[in-house]
Amino acid sequence: MNQINPKKLHVQWENNARLHIPPNTRKYTLIHSDDTGDLYLYIGSSFAFKHLHPMRDEVLAEWKRVKQTLILFLYVYVGNKNSGKETNEQRKQAFQKKLPLALEAIRHGDQQLFQAYPFLDFSPILVHFTSEYPDLNVTEDYGSPYLYK
Repeated sequence: MNQINPKKLHVQWENNARLHIPPNTRKYTLIHSDDTGDLYLYIGSSFAFKHLHPMRDEVLAEWKRVKQTLILFLYVYVGNKNSGKETNEQRKQAFQKKLPLALEAIRHGDQQLFQAYPFLDFSPILVHFTSEYPDLNVTEDYGSPYLYK
């Protein structure tokens, strides 16, 4: 894949936690700057809500245990009925196009986790697109983290 420019990825750890946050309580907030193209990845035991933008262009992600499997869940907000279905569809398509880069940023930014727990590279990735339109309020499979090295 290798779309990520490491100089444009800025990783910030909650309380400098690094590997002290177990995978099943680890959360990611990924924000991008339209002006500079920089990506800001916040890693911690909670989402970095204070950094969210009113446009809701961020990607939120977390590891969840489902039975015996850790799954990387991503959440993206595509819109509500006030913004109209066409806008919701356009935002979903834009997110779908940029999600490989977002997943690569998470995989690259938290590479120490994947080195410490190599089995996570083979965990499923599920992305939930949030919309008030039922046909756009869906969850899609995005493979596994090893695809985004």
